[in-house]
Parts: sequence; structure tokens; C-alpha cells
Amino acid sequence: MAETDLDIPRLWAEFTDPADKDQRYRCDLTWLTSNWTCIFGAGCQGIYADRPDDGCCTLGAHFTDKDDIALVKKAAARLGEDEWQLHPGTTKVSAWTEKEDGETKTKVVDGACIFLNRPGFPAGAGCALHQHAMAEGLPPHTLKPEVCWQLPIRRTYRNVTDNDGSSYLEITIQEYSRRGWGPGGHDLDWYCSSNPEAHVGAEPTYVSQRPELTELMGEQAYAVLAERCDAHLATVRAARAAKGPGGRRLLPLLVHPATLEAERP
Repeated sequence: MAETDLDIPRLWAEFTDPADKDQRYRCDLTWLTSNWTCIFGAGCQGIYADRPDDGCCTLGAHFTDKDDIALVKKAAARLGEDEWQLHPGTTKVSAWTEKEDGETKTKVVDGACIFLNRPGFPAGAGCALHQHAMAEGLPPHTLKPEVCWQLPIRRTYRNVTDNDGSSYLEITIQEYSRRGWGPGGHDLDWYCSSNPEAHVGAEPTYVSQRPELTELMGEQAYAVLAERCDAHLATVRAARAAKGPGGRRLLPLLVHPATLEAERP
């Protein structure tokens, strides 16, 4: 299926962070109420056509800070060679990281992230960290690099000053589209967030990604977000019910177009 356009109409919700009055959230309801879900191993074509089994793990993961590295170091120490196909024989950070343009990232081995188990590995293909978390009954985001578990949610920051001189930190929660990858994002051969093939989730994204969103926003802010998402979906249901045969089509901003396309018979 063809990906939907990057510049689709969207509906945003803004609210003050209940835990910090100096912060305001700006959240993309059109994306968060979509039916996107990760389809790794169930139709994902990988970001590069010549490596369809990698998912989005081909390039390795850039770490956000020292705490991010420390978290993965601790997680890597829990992995046995029966869980981690490319286990380097040591858990020293230097054994599974490398530098790229001065930034630390997971090492790329044989064309993809060192933590990616390849097809045919007895423990199964996919991220060794993710698989260990699932086996231990842990939320995957507690063991993986931040960029890995956030995708395809994107959190950005902006300082805003009003005309009266007051200011606040604006935190945007949105779709991690191709643009989030920088200029190279437009060169990816396949991408999931705007592709109808990945908009087949049993739950809306804000529900399926609750652990990740709660980690990004905090419990109180997530509760406010969920309330607004619930209200938005109620509006969508009412619009669908009122549409009827020959009725007006749904405004594009109400439902993510990739979700709409995935619903077509």
C-alpha cells in the first residue's frame, strides 16, 4: 500500500502538565488515536529493501545521554549467549557501541544493530533486549535504548514566550514520521507510521503505547491525554454514525488517513 502524505491535516490537544505548571503538552490526537501498531515479523518490510528482516534496526541506535547507555549496559549484562546471537563475549560498553559523527550508538555488525537476532537464531529473530524483556514479563522500554522504544512516537521541546512576557516549555508528542529521521528519512525504502499496512492494531495507539507514553509524559499527564483521546474517538464514532449512506465523508483530521485506508474492504 502507498504511504499517506506527510502533510496531512491533524487535530492537536494542548494542556498544562498537571505535575508542572511551567510545562504545556501539545499532542497530535490524529496520530495517537490511529490504529498504528508495530508489525515486525508480521509484514514489516524493513526500512531498506535489501534488508527486509531488520525492521528499523539496520542503522543501530543513537543514545540520548549517559543514563541511556547505563540502562542498556545493565540490560546487556542480563543477556546470555542463548538470547543474544551476536554476543561479543563481554558486556563492556566498548564491545557493543561505536562512535558516529562524535555520538555514541549501538554497534552495527554484519549490516545491522548488534542486538538484532537474525532469522534462524533459536531464540527467534528480533531485538535481543526486547525479547528478554518479554520473556521476563518486563515492559520492553525498561531495557531498550530510548530512540528504539519511543519510535514511532516523537517527543520534542520548545521554549515559548507569550506577549506578556510569561514563558513555558512546550512538549510536543507526535508521530515520528520520516522527517524525524532527518534528511535521510526521505531515502528509506519503506516506513511504517504513515503506511496503512501498519494501521491494523486492535487498540488505538495511545492505548497500545501507554507504557511508553507514560514514561515520556508521566502518569498525570498521560491521564489527561487519554481523556482527550477518548473524547476524540467519541466524536469520530458520532461522525461515522451520522454519516449514513450518501452522507458527508469524515474530515481528514478526525482519523489518520493511513487508518482510513487500512479499513477499506
